[in-house]
Amino acid sequence: MKYKIVNRNTGATYFLNEEEKTNFFLQNCYQSRTGAVKYDIYNLTKERAKRRNKMLDVVAHLCIIGASILATLIYIQNY
Repeated sequence: MKYKIVNRNTGATYFLNEEEKTNFFLQNCYQSRTGAVKYDIYNLTKERAKRRNKMLDVVAHLCIIGASILATLIYIQNY
C-alpha cells in the first residue's frame, strides 16, 4: 500500500510505502505533547480504487443509457 503523509505544521508531503511509513513514525512522533495530531495520512491505494470504481460506474450508466436509446431507435425503425 502507498501512503501520502502531510505534516500539518509545515505542509511537507511524504509519499511512502507500508515499511517506510512504519519507520517514519518510529522516528517521528504522530502526536505532539499537547495531544494534537501532527500528520494527515491518506491511503493512496484506496483512493485510487475509489476513483476507478467511480469511473466504472459512470461507464456502466452511459452504457445503459446508450443501450436504451439504441433499443428505442430500433423499435421506431421497425414500427
